[in-house]
Amino acid sequence: MKIAQKKLAEEYIKLLNQAHQGMKRAIEIKKRDVTRDLLEQCQELAIRLGNMIEETEGEGSVAVQLLEDYCERVYQIYVKNSEEETIHVSKTYKGLHRLLVQIENCIKYEMEMRIEAVFLPYKASMWDSMESVWKAADEDSDCDAYVIPIPYYDKNPDGSFGKEHYEGNQYPDYVPITRYDTYDFETRQPDIIFIHNPYDECNYVTSVHPFFYSKNLKLFTNRLVYMPYFILGEPDLEDSDVEDGIAHFCTCPGVLHADKVIVQSEGMRKVYIDVMTKYTAGCGMTRKDWEKKILGLGSPKVEKIVNTKKEELKIPEKWLQIIQKPDGTWKKICIYNTGVSALLQHSETYVEKMKRVLLIFQEAQDKIALLWRPHPLIQETISSMRPYLLKEYERLVEQYKKEGWGIYDDTPDLDRAIALADVYYGDESSMVQLCQKVGIPVMIQNIEMIDSIPKGNKQECKII
Repeated sequence: MKIAQKKLAEEYIKLLNQAHQGMKRAIEIKKRDVTRDLLEQCQELAIRLGNMIEETEGEGSVAVQLLEDYCERVYQIYVKNSEEETIHVSKTYKGLHRLLVQIENCIKYEMEMRIEAVFLPYKASMWDSMESVWKAADEDSDCDAYVIPIPYYDKNPDGSFGKEHYEGNQYPDYVPITRYDTYDFETRQPDIIFIHNPYDECNYVTSVHPFFYSKNLKLFTNRLVYMPYFILGEPDLEDSDVEDGIAHFCTCPGVLHADKVIVQSEGMRKVYIDVMTKYTAGCGMTRKDWEKKILGLGSPKVEKIVNTKKEELKIPEKWLQIIQKPDGTWKKICIYNTGVSALLQHSETYVEKMKRVLLIFQEAQDKIALLWRPHPLIQETISSMRPYLLKEYERLVEQYKKEGWGIYDDTPDLDRAIALADVYYGDESSMVQLCQKVGIPVMIQNIEMIDSIPKGNKQECKII
């Protein structure tokens, strides 16, 4: 029996006790109509409770048998009351109360309490932000864990929904998947729901199905937990401007509606608390509330990366043909990461920068294997917010794939890419933080540097 169901069962017991008290008084003052109504309520509540226990515990449980005895006794009293027979008040009340105590004790002490945990990823490539928490829940013998990938939509330039995506078939084989349209949230009322998309309707590029907005999920669980799918640079708590750079990550619907928010570190937790205390000032939320709500327990993404070993990877044969030299040794592998923020900021210049970068790595392909890994939403971002660049970007990607001298990695396996890499080159992103965690050198590209020969003080990249 789930925690929520056990609480509901306790509520039913409490209501039945109240009905017994009312029925006792009604019998004493000979209010047969009130007695009848209360008996009908007792019968209905007992049947509901019995059905709920049967659903969770199966048929033949002791509690259900006791509830059947209880319903039979209620029926006998109902018949006596209808036929205006004398009802012995004390004996009737004690008999019902004794049965109810037995039912209550059975529920309290004999029924195993289980937690039902639901994980709602939307992009398979972001599953690593949940995986270690899911594994812990799945291995807990007292927990039933469900992974339910949810559909999401591209957004058109006018904000309307475009193409629907569902990536339930892209998760690792060891992750059992439940279809979102086969799980009844209203009936099941899971004890805890985990989400990693905090934006609800506020994302300009994509949107999960509105049913899965955080404000709606709150209706179906007592504990909604938000874990960011991204990693940010650790904040400098001495910098007075640090909150300005992080505020838009904090003030999302998912943070506001969640019961718990798990962030990557204690430093990040402090920034979230500071930002949200100011943001909700006058709305009934205090600093103490945010201190209880936000936990700096770390990101599952880091745990996943640290635990991924190169020697255990399954590397596609096509990739190996690019990575290996003629003598069988490996070239140095460079991740080239292209993100959405830099693209939106630089637009046409960004596309030209990508062309230049690919040309340079193509010329160095004998020594370096390029693993181009674009942000999983970059194409949707261009389509929604820079549609005039879409054809040019698609041409660039298709040409790169067709030439076949480098790897194009649009798989969900971020951990595999980082485990393979010797160096990182590209934009500021959460991947930078992950690479630094495992000691991979990081170089951030200078978007404005697109000429073949550096001019003035321009640098191709900065090393961090």
